Amino acid sequence: MLKILKQIGWTLYRIWFYILVAVPIFIFFPFLLLFASREAWYPQFFWMARNLWAKPILYGMACFPKTIYKQKLIRKKSYMLVANHTSMMDIMLMLYVSKNPFVFVGKKELVNIPVFGFFYKRVCIMVDRESTQSRTGVYRRAQKRLKQGLSICIFPEGGVPDNESIVLDQFKDGAFKMAIAHKIPVVPMTFHNNKERFSFTFFSGGPGVIRATVHEFFETGILEQEDKGTLREEVRNVIFNSLHRH
Repeated sequence: MLKILKQIGWTLYRIWFYILVAVPIFIFFPFLLLFASREAWYPQFFWMARNLWAKPILYGMACFPKTIYKQKLIRKKSYMLVANHTSMMDIMLMLYVSKNPFVFVGKKELVNIPVFGFFYKRVCIMVDRESTQSRTGVYRRAQKRLKQGLSICIFPEGGVPDNESIVLDQFKDGAFKMAIAHKIPVVPMTFHNNKERFSFTFFSGGPGVIRATVHEFFETGILEQEDKGTLREEVRNVIFNSLHRH
């Protein structure tokens, strides 16, 4: 009986999450559509996504964010934001953590998510990981965004591991190659317990504090492309060790 009650609770928790995702989009649809229609208006779109979408979802799920900043982001400066990826909550938490407008680089399959996908394909940089041409196009679009003063966000694991016992999967090169090419700092972030709050396992999760750490940045000004492997592993080690410490 207790197990059944827990499963009902988890089911309602999931349904409530999707309601919170959808309702702000429907309410503010005309404004979101307007600001998504021109790249110059993206900062306004970002403000709405951060304050009228991500924050209500986090607080509405009773997942209260707590962030430790070991180094602060400077306004109007571009960064490469990277974090571990274990939950759909990672998107909302990343929007909460960074006040600096940034653009997500993510897999094209996310356009299939109802409601969310409509705006995702209009404001994010989509990549087909199986296509060399698509990956090349990502660099061109990211360069354009960086010239507009925006930052870029990539989850360098390339997806959420199917095996949830994996603490941190191996990192792909893309984020670090891009950061070196554009000479922007890499900002490692650890999302400590998003998996505990809202994992991809249906019957799991629950309210509580949701914690993030913004680590000291990795500067890329003197690095060359042959350094991307070293940079990738150094950033991964920072996040991996932070996950183990907590």
